[in-house]
Amino acid sequence: MKLVAGNANRPLAEAIAAGLSAPMTNASIRRFADMEVFVEILENVRGEDVFVIQPISYPANDNLMELLVSIDALRRASARRITAVLPYFGYARQDRKPGPRTPISAKLVANLITTAGADRVLTLDLHAGQIQGFFDIPTDNLFGAPVIIKDILERYGNEKLLIVSPDVGGVVRARATARRLDAGLAIIDKRREQAGVSEVMNIIGEVSGRHCILVDDIVDSAGTLCNAATALAEAGAKTVAAYVTHGVLSGGAVAKVGNSALEELVITDSILPTEAVRITPKVRCISIAPLIGEAIRRISSEQSVSSLFD
Repeated sequence: MKLVAGNANRPLAEAIAAGLSAPMTNASIRRFADMEVFVEILENVRGEDVFVIQPISYPANDNLMELLVSIDALRRASARRITAVLPYFGYARQDRKPGPRTPISAKLVANLITTAGADRVLTLDLHAGQIQGFFDIPTDNLFGAPVIIKDILERYGNEKLLIVSPDVGGVVRARATARRLDAGLAIIDKRREQAGVSEVMNIIGEVSGRHCILVDDIVDSAGTLCNAATALAEAGAKTVAAYVTHGVLSGGAVAKVGNSALEELVITDSILPTEAVRITPKVRCISIAPLIGEAIRRISSEQSVSSLFD
């Protein structure tokens, strides 16, 4: 087994390698003067099972090109099998046509990864489950729930918990989390007037006196989470926290979280935290390196990955 890391999230790749007791493969990923990506694998990988660890996070286009060029370099170096490990699958929010003359970019990215030479894909908490069907190669979609649930139990124990979905689309995820925690479930009914702007309309469920935990897969502008937290606090919630797998946190999202009714926002390190995220007291990062590392080990040894979540 060989592990190759791009520049998108080196600390996560190194943590995965440490957990597997497998050294990182020596590779050079650099730019030409005009910012073209150049990749050179500096070790023999002929006949090897290679895992390329690279989230498609900001800057998404640069990191996507690094991934594609790395896969092509490994394919031309005669690697036996190449697995693209995408802790965060960028472009996943463009999984359908919301209007006329718009792209389905998630499908385009899936095609690019396949054409580059990947034999399989390992990713985490896809924004939409059907994206697995966009790939013509085996695709494993891991769930961050075990890591999140463990942290919730350590943090809150057996207190009166209420899992809250910030929108109707996240009900399945929230219900699964609530079931495993033996907690109640509430839903925020919101109406989005335009992209990036949300308005809380109604809370479905009794939140008064409960420790409310918002659960979602992606936090970008944080508008939805902050509006939901305000609504829950006004409805009498004892505390309001949020657990989100992918902390995109673009623009002024960190400041927005800092001034919100949220007691804490917990994200994973699927995306490399920015300096603003690292220094703010309201945002805490937990690691998904052990989960991804175990999935990589199972894929390499041809064992079941789905049994991780039984």
